[in-house]
Amino acid sequence: MDIKDLLKNAQHLTDYEFEQKLNKLARDNYRYRNLDEKNRGLVFDILKKYRGYLRKGIGISYSTLQNESYRLYQNRLKLGLTEDDLKDIKEILSSFKR
Repeated sequence: MDIKDLLKNAQHLTDYEFEQKLNKLARDNYRYRNLDEKNRGLVFDILKKYRGYLRKGIGISYSTLQNESYRLYQNRLKLGLTEDDLKDIKEILSSFKR
């Protein structure tokens, strides 16, 4: 399953099914494999904030993604993120862009 497929079918899924598909996507998708559990948690926390938009198949706006990326960059030392982690997280989040 691809992210675009998940967004396209999200309207027809229950909340539980949507969460399960999102978790399965995170486990199976090659993009997520190089992130550790803490970093995956950060990605899921961001996606949970915008779950309503994702469930409607809308996606997340570019400016919202930029704001989230900036917030992560500002707190990178406190969160223990490397430059590679930030790059990977930004790439993953951009795949949910409108």
